[in-house]
Amino acid sequence: MAFSDHLLDAGADVWSAQKAHPFVTELAAGTLEEDAFRHWVKQDYRYLLDYARLFSIAGTKARDEATMTHLLGVAHDVLEHELDLHREFAADYGISGTELESVEKAPTCVAYTNFLLRTAHEGTIAEIAGALYPCMQGYLDVAEHMAELATEEHRYTPFIDMYTGEEFREATAWCREFVDRCGERYPGEHEAIREAFLTSAKLEYRFWEMAYTQEGWEL
Repeated sequence: MAFSDHLLDAGADVWSAQKAHPFVTELAAGTLEEDAFRHWVKQDYRYLLDYARLFSIAGTKARDEATMTHLLGVAHDVLEHELDLHREFAADYGISGTELESVEKAPTCVAYTNFLLRTAHEGTIAEIAGALYPCMQGYLDVAEHMAELATEEHRYTPFIDMYTGEEFREATAWCREFVDRCGERYPGEHEAIREAFLTSAKLEYRFWEMAYTQEGWEL
């Protein structure tokens, strides 16, 4: 069994919880409250800025040219293309670019991005692979689940299409291969990779919850 599959087995309960979360099921049905989706758009925009930083730092730790090139390329693509898609989502829901840039991270977004950046700065390339994998594979798996649940097109169909599209599938396939290579090259780090993977997976679940409850700061 591939190392990435071992990780998915370890996170099976978290994956099931994500698929059953009301943000996911209601988005698939097209009934999700618009304010909850708006909250996701704003928080995910802030998350992606740090996700790009994660890939940039990972690129500096890669030992081979091909991996370095790909990781730095992903950072560029997030900044150049994926954030544009979020700005388009935002505009469709009346969120201006200025508002996006001034959004305060919710507590869960702070926790998740802080964990990713700490792993990037302090961890090994293998730990970074474990930490970033849940976002890629998780979004693909959850979006495929949404596509199975959806019975007709609705206002959230573009979200489902983006994360089940060929481009995102290819990105996820590379990430899975990256995790497998790290698992093979660094057998002594399997437990550290697994821990990073599970922490990110749990924070992915909390991100859906954060958006659904429109989490903010009480003070």
